[in-house]
Amino acid sequence: MSSSFGKIFRITTWGESHGPALGVVIDGVPAGIPLTVEEIQKDLDRRRVGQSKVTTPRGERDAAEILSGVYEDVTTGAPISLITYNKDADSSKYDNLREVFRPGHADYTYWRKYGHRDHRGGGRSSARETWGRVAAGVIAKKIIASAGIDVFAFAQEIGGIACETFDRDVIEQNIVRAADPVAAEKMIDAILQAKEEKDSLGGIVEIRALNMPPGLGEPTFDKLDALIGQAMLSVPATKGVEIGRGFAQARMRGSQSNDPFLLDGDQVRIGENNAGGTLGGISTGEDVIVRVAVKPTSSIEREQDTVTKNLDPEKIIVYGRHDPSVVPRAVPVLEAMLALVLADLVLQNRSARIEW
Repeated sequence: MSSSFGKIFRITTWGESHGPALGVVIDGVPAGIPLTVEEIQKDLDRRRVGQSKVTTPRGERDAAEILSGVYEDVTTGAPISLITYNKDADSSKYDNLREVFRPGHADYTYWRKYGHRDHRGGGRSSARETWGRVAAGVIAKKIIASAGIDVFAFAQEIGGIACETFDRDVIEQNIVRAADPVAAEKMIDAILQAKEEKDSLGGIVEIRALNMPPGLGEPTFDKLDALIGQAMLSVPATKGVEIGRGFAQARMRGSQSNDPFLLDGDQVRIGENNAGGTLGGISTGEDVIVRVAVKPTSSIEREQDTVTKNLDPEKIIVYGRHDPSVVPRAVPVLEAMLALVLADLVLQNRSARIEW
């Protein structure tokens, strides 16, 4: 089972939703980076369950502990190991799911592949696994900051309600993490209505990387675009990725799609940025713009059709504590994934050529 991502800056996550603990091991972290557990916790709290009325009420604090790789609040160059202990898992809610497969979940595919599965909250397929990604993302952000890169994300759309304005300062001031305060209120109302109706909503998260240097990306197979696609689609509940204008470019002519090269003093700039900051799998120096489609939460308290492990038809209602929309909590996860990609490429780029 693949649980590692990256080449030089490489993370390995471990743990299950209802196991005793979750964690991440981060290898390839340069020595000398200031790092405190409080910094890590700040982003983990953005991903944490039970943070608002539009998230699951499960009461995990997601408190991080640093086990290795940091001494006197500075990275040593050794692997960094982080852990959090599950404190509020209620496995009894899943007793009726031992022999059946939840629609929309990985229950069936895990069973067919491995012949054995952890039915408690999905085990390894649970979004609880993303704790380690967000924790590692804090360190990744420090690495890319050394190159001037700034990464952030926000809810662009939930339940068909899209942001019509953009203000980065309001993203963390509303519980859905939208960049439009008016749209945010409508999104909240829509989520609560879906929750009342025992249903769920999906949406779109937009992630941006500002102040990008040109030259990041490792063609042919490790193109910046390709790595971003892999990173984003590795996150639970993601079903689509577009970079720049994405699918809209399929409906354009070349004269509309091509970004012109412009001179700004002695700097080459790119007009429009339809390509979303990449050409040939290498960063252009313009902002990287990524949008990710997040499906509605699969666990809903509505009767659905399914089958048992004995391949008998069955009706199922999935009880428990679930997000009526995972979009607000996906924001810090997808933000971390772009930071992980860029941190690895920044470190790889230092060996791209020798300057004599």
